[in-house]
Amino acid sequence: MRDSALTRPARRGLAAAAVLAVLALAGLAAVRSIQPPAARADTAPAGEFSAARAFQTVRTIASTPHPAGSAANDRVRDHLVSALTGLGLSPEAQDVVSVQGAGLSSSAGGTGLARVRNVVAVIPGTASTGRVFLVAHYDSAQVAPGANDDGAGTATILEAARALTGGQRPRNDIVLVLTDAEEACLCGAKAFVDQHPLARDGGVVLNLEARGSDGPAIMFETSAGNRKLVETYATVPYPVGTSFAVEIYRLLPNDTDFTPFRETPGFQGLNTAYIDGAAVYHAPTDRPEAMNTASLQHHGDNALALARGFGGLDLTALDNGGDATYFPVPGLLVRYPGELVWPLAVLALAAVLALGWLVRRQGRARGRHLAVATGSALLPIVVAPLLAQGLWALLVVIRPEYGGLPIDPYRPMWYRLAVIALGALTVLVWYALLRRRLTPAALAVAGLAWLAVFGVALAAFTPGGSYLAALPALAGAVAGLVAIHLRPWPAVAVLTAGAVVPVVILLPTVLMLFPALGMPMAGIGAFLTVLLGLALLPVADLIHPAAGGARGMEALRARRRGALPTLAAAVAVIACTATGLAVDRFDDEHPSLTHLMYALDADNGSARWLSEEASPQEWTARYVSGTPATVADRLPAFGSEELRSGPAPAAALPAPALTLLSETVSGDERTMRLLLDPQRPVRFTTLHVASATTVTAATVGGRPVEADPAYGGLWGFGFAFHAPPETGVEINLTVRGTGPVMFRAMDGSDDLATVPGFQARPPGVGVLGSHSSEMVAVAKTYTL
Repeated sequence: MRDSALTRPARRGLAAAAVLAVLALAGLAAVRSIQPPAARADTAPAGEFSAARAFQTVRTIASTPHPAGSAANDRVRDHLVSALTGLGLSPEAQDVVSVQGAGLSSSAGGTGLARVRNVVAVIPGTASTGRVFLVAHYDSAQVAPGANDDGAGTATILEAARALTGGQRPRNDIVLVLTDAEEACLCGAKAFVDQHPLARDGGVVLNLEARGSDGPAIMFETSAGNRKLVETYATVPYPVGTSFAVEIYRLLPNDTDFTPFRETPGFQGLNTAYIDGAAVYHAPTDRPEAMNTASLQHHGDNALALARGFGGLDLTALDNGGDATYFPVPGLLVRYPGELVWPLAVLALAAVLALGWLVRRQGRARGRHLAVATGSALLPIVVAPLLAQGLWALLVVIRPEYGGLPIDPYRPMWYRLAVIALGALTVLVWYALLRRRLTPAALAVAGLAWLAVFGVALAAFTPGGSYLAALPALAGAVAGLVAIHLRPWPAVAVLTAGAVVPVVILLPTVLMLFPALGMPMAGIGAFLTVLLGLALLPVADLIHPAAGGARGMEALRARRRGALPTLAAAVAVIACTATGLAVDRFDDEHPSLTHLMYALDADNGSARWLSEEASPQEWTARYVSGTPATVADRLPAFGSEELRSGPAPAAALPAPALTLLSETVSGDERTMRLLLDPQRPVRFTTLHVASATTVTAATVGGRPVEADPAYGGLWGFGFAFHAPPETGVEINLTVRGTGPVMFRAMDGSDDLATVPGFQARPPGVGVLGSHSSEMVAVAKTYTL
């Protein structure tokens, strides 16, 4: 939508330089707004959070893997109790059996239970109106030291507690909840919510997590009706959060310790995590030295500010309102009530329609051109994500080890830049091909039209994400409506101001979604990049070195100059991809990730190697081959999971013992009192009942368990008990019928290196962060 007065090369060049400079500065500021702050030294003032002080806790508790029930986890718990006692608090260990919440999946099949030992302490308020809960889990995955997940959250709480106890006490009680068995089944958080007296009246929950080793601490999940919670979050030193992330997370099957709190009436709160560097997730590489302490600092600054913020409020007045729409911009967190989502989306659509009408009326584009441009704009929207997914597929072909990564490569930055360049290239090619035929004005209106349409669609299905499209469309349309009546230079200023809006809104979201979804879903990043490109079309013709009114050789030279941005984007795609391949290589510190298990069937003494790798790597292929298949008939704890397998030497390992302690028969029902007792040190044990038997009631470890069948096929009702007591797990089952009942018992340990036939991984080959990695399972059938 350029004015003819800017067709002179000198003036056009000056306008282009000014626009590019403003947009570049806006982009830098937007990127900076989501970066973690620098880590503070241990000499920081006592009332402030120091990542250096907190990192000492990380080093202590993350020296070795410490899953629930392990001796290493006992040592971590003892350290936490000692540290809290040293702060003048009176910590307690909540030692109970807990059952996972309904709808949550266990890491080992069926209903999840665990013996948990939460560490709980209270910082008493001066005139409490309610409770603020700081929550993190101190257990780790079975092969991971857990420096980030969740040593970061645990250390943050200890350092925040030090700052809170050393200064002015808050108005409200601050309850520190360091949970156990999160990795197994979220059972520690569920135990606190269901069984601890401090949870009876609810309160505000601040859960602290990490799913990687780097990046900003993103507030990614809230309870419903988050408006007042977000108002307080906006006051923290470095607010990084978006309502779009909340909407996306609500659609995913993922859970954290926040879930039991969120699903319990009386609780409301916020869930925060840093998520970049996810290649270390649940893996042996999740060590203290992998942590970016700037991320820890971000966690701590915001957590301490939130504890003080909610600690000083009248929590009785913190009533749930509607959800807020919010997102970060340089210097603040923009937020507005959810009731404005639809009005803004409709207003954006109306503004774009008005702009299209005005463009047509002034003769800047014909109606047919507007229609064709709008239809053709769907091409980059569709093509760019497909190309991005194709790029990742190509990278997996070039480097097959990428197929075994849980989320992202170790060094994904260059690949992300390649995807962004690919999105930009797609828009530039589309724009260059159609600019002269359909006019820049028609293409600009078309791009804004799709943004407005997406804004309305998001308002209907994911309201918290509507702003991503509606606000850029509204800003661009309003800028166009104003600029079209102005002289050249004021018009340039107005259009540039309109272009700043999508830059500060969409660019941070693109950068946050890459680590959230990972390179296997690179198409989402490309899609958002295309939206950003379409939103910038109103200023594209100002900076596009095209021919304007020139003819002949000058027009040819201008067209050649016009091809430069497209060529630059194409070169960037290739260069960034090549650099990524050169930089992101596997080595001892960044190993390729392999998955292997061992299963012994005690019924017949046969053993199998098992792997969940879809395409076994060279090391794993020594053990497994063939087409993936389910193993639920012999290992019902694995459910419908498809695994590759191969024959293995049988180890001399005892199976878990299942003993009938007593029974009573009443009519057509039989109540059985059983003891499931592992005969070796294990992380968990499971029990499944044949599907031919109907279980009408069940109690495990003194806790009632849902009796509905967990699976079809050979096995029905089942459970997994994590961190079983040394005395075994007592079970009471009521079954329909009085005949014999067939059971399948299994237990799992994490000592794969001790079984016969295992050969140590060579340098550069590591362990996939999975709840079944390195597992040794022993199963046996009983008929009682």
